[in-house]
Formats: sequence, C-alpha cells, structure tokens
Amino acid sequence: MGLVQRVTTIFKAKSNAALDKIEDPRQTLDLSYQQQLDNLTKVRRAVADVATARKRVEIQAEQLKGQGDKLAEQAKAALSQGNEPLAREALTRREAIAAQLQDLDTQHASIVEQEDKLTATAQKLQSEVEAFRTRKETIKASYTAAEASAHVNEAVSGISTSISDAGAAMQRAQDKVATMQARSGALDELLASGALTDLTASPSDDIQAQLDKASTTSNVDAQLAALKSQLSSGTDAGALASGDAASSEETK
Repeated sequence: MGLVQRVTTIFKAKSNAALDKIEDPRQTLDLSYQQQLDNLTKVRRAVADVATARKRVEIQAEQLKGQGDKLAEQAKAALSQGNEPLAREALTRREAIAAQLQDLDTQHASIVEQEDKLTATAQKLQSEVEAFRTRKETIKASYTAAEASAHVNEAVSGISTSISDAGAAMQRAQDKVATMQARSGALDELLASGALTDLTASPSDDIQAQLDKASTTSNVDAQLAALKSQLSSGTDAGALASGDAASSEETK
C-alpha cells in the first residue's frame, strides 16, 4: 500500500468516525422516511397519469363508437334512398373507425395493465412506508431512552468520581492534621524536657527561670534548717527531762 493510499484510508476512517459522532440516528431516520414519502408520491402521480391516459382512450373510444353508429345510420338512410355509392362510402368510413377502435382497445388493455401494476406497487409501497414509520418511531424512542440513560450514567459516574476525589482529599487532609498534631506534641515534649529552647519565650525567661530555681532552692534549704532545728530542740528537751527524773530518784 502506497503512502498516498494509506493517507487516504486514514483520512476516510477519521472522517467516518467524526461523522458518526455528529450524526443523530433520529434525524437520519426522519430523512429516510421523508425520501420514502417522496417516492410514494411519485408512484401515486404515475398512477394518476396512467389513469388519466386510460380515461382519454375510453373517451376517444366512445366518440369513435358514436361516429361509427352515426355512419351506420347514414349508410342505411342512403340505401333507403337508392344511393348505394353513398351508403358504401359511409360503411367504408365505419370500417376505418372500427379499425381505430380495435387499436384503442389494445392500447386501453395495455394501459389498464400498467395502471393495475402501478396501483399494486403504490399499495405495497404504502404498506412498507407505514411499517417503516412504525419502526422508525420505535427506534427513535429507544435511542432517546438509551441517550437519556447514558447521560444519567455519565452524571452518576462524574458524581462518583467527584466523591472519590473528595474522599481522597479529605483523607489527605486528615493525614496532614494527624502529622501536624503529632509534630506539635513532640515539640511540646522536647520543650518541656528542655531539649529545645522555646523561641516564643522572651530573652529574660531563662534568667527568671534561674531566679525561680534559686528561690525554690533557698526555700527548700530554709525548710530543711527549720526541720533540723525542730529535731535538735526536741532532742535537748528529752535529755533535760531524763536528767530531772534522775535527780528526783536520788533525792528520795
């Protein structure tokens, strides 16, 4: 296959595909139905024309028959007057009319046969057109229903895709929130342990923290001293009480 033929084939294929996309079968069916109606109209006109020709032949035959009857009466009248030549002339003309009538009869029979055929064709075509119209409307209704169903399916598919995308986006957002929460919790733990410096605190916060720690230590030392003093005082009081008791026993 040559290059030109291949290009032509590809072009035809693409053209057919493009036509298939833009073609509406309902419009194509309506157009075909209209063409059939036009053909039926033409056949009916042909039937009417043949019928008209038949009628002309019949009228012409009636006229010739009238002329023939008139010539027969004239021949009879001529004989009654003893004018045989005139009677012969009238009968000769009548024979010529009879020959014309025979030709008209032959034409009439042929025309009637054509008319019968065309009438049968018109009736058959009429039945076919009516049947095609019924099928056409059925196919159009089916196509309309299928088209509507396809549009609904496309809409449902689009909604499903949107929901799926929204679900995926929501899952990603939840994952990000969880990651941020975990990171925030980890930073809080590191800040609490002192592993990281809280950058949000003012520069004097570390000094204040040391002062607070020294104050806490001083308070603890004071409390320990007080406890030691209390314990020492308690011990001395116990010793004095034991000495006084011993002196009393000796006095006795």
